[in-house]
Amino acid sequence: MKRRIVTSMMVIIVGITSAFANNREGISEKILSNFQKEFHNAKEVSWQAGEQFMKVSFTLDDQVFTAYYNEAGERLAIARNLRSSELPMGLREELRNSYGNYWISDLFEIHGKEEAAYYVTIENADFKITLKSVGMSDWIGFKKAEKK
Repeated sequence: MKRRIVTSMMVIIVGITSAFANNREGISEKILSNFQKEFHNAKEVSWQAGEQFMKVSFTLDDQVFTAYYNEAGERLAIARNLRSSELPMGLREELRNSYGNYWISDLFEIHGKEEAAYYVTIENADFKITLKSVGMSDWIGFKKAEKK
């Protein structure tokens, strides 16, 4: 079940979303109300509709966040991009020791209802790898693709 949730969240994060950016048309009052209650100081709010969720990107306390809501108005997850220096020390060390010849192309933290995790995409000349954190000191492979 957790793997399915994580996989679903990755699909959402990667961006299987459709139009309606910056347009509140088609957003239920329940979603708008819950978003405004949770993030009443949000700025630069941008909405996008997916088939089974609403994606909202916004700035809060000088950080960019993305939240996902289901049709009932419940928040499914919230994510934020990170700098490598913001990773817990154990995860940063493991990346450095195991993937020292790769560079980081994407790094974010995601909090769902059942789990929180870090995801990092690393690359070298031949491969692009996405890893998911396990605890605060280890990574597991999530996706690996050979570059063409």
